[in-house]
Amino acid sequence: MTFVLVIHRVEDYTKWKPVYDEDGATRKAKGSKGASVLRNTKDPNHLVVITEWENLEKAKDFTESDDLKNTMLKAGVVGKPAVFYLEEIEKTPY
Repeated sequence: MTFVLVIHRVEDYTKWKPVYDEDGATRKAKGSKGASVLRNTKDPNHLVVITEWENLEKAKDFTESDDLKNTMLKAGVVGKPAVFYLEEIEKTPY
């Protein structure tokens, strides 16, 4: 399983969220298995999105697409996001 961690700022979370939600069908069709959206408690427009993917190839195909770039512009993403491709090596249940 591959995870993509994206850190970015948005102009306005309340405007970003509906665009993100609309793009959910595209993420799923491209191989996403789900995602978590987190935001800074002191700055609601500073977001972290962690998306789970079937594999690295599908994750990169989506995250490097022009479609995603256009969606992020539409959603009001500010600046260039930090993107990290991660591989789970251990999970510790409690």
